[in-house]
Amino acid sequence: MIDEIREIAAQYPDSRSAIMPALRIAQEEHGGWLPPEALEKVGEALGLSSAYCQAVASFYDMFHLAPIGRRLVEVCTNVCCGLRGAQGVLEAFERELGVAPGETRDDREVTLRAVECLGACAWPTVVAVDHRYRLNVAAEDVVGIVEGLGG
Repeated sequence: MIDEIREIAAQYPDSRSAIMPALRIAQEEHGGWLPPEALEKVGEALGLSSAYCQAVASFYDMFHLAPIGRRLVEVCTNVCCGLRGAQGVLEAFERELGVAPGETRDDREVTLRAVECLGACAWPTVVAVDHRYRLNVAAEDVVGIVEGLGG
């Protein structure tokens, strides 16, 4: 992993510029999340502190600092989606999955997250299931989405 990160960093004039792809590589290497040792390895590879790596990782929704479930459900809660029922969609997922936003079911099958923006503001409410977007989601659609998760 460190060699791969250094190879990517060599493409940039400043190794800090490689932080995003480096964190992505480390997250993939560690089963979908960034444990402290992954942040240390990224820092080592780029000549950065692990605290800097953690600061960047904690800022972006696509990085996870705790283990996540096998399936990931993310509900956009930004203004556009919020005005079109995001809170009701999020609450419906809470009921159907039995977890609050930011939690993973005990069986480690599903993690539910409320995220700041999924970048599809023209089609609110947006829900990402394993990084595949569902557009114009309403609370009454949630039962079908959860049934489609299997497990």
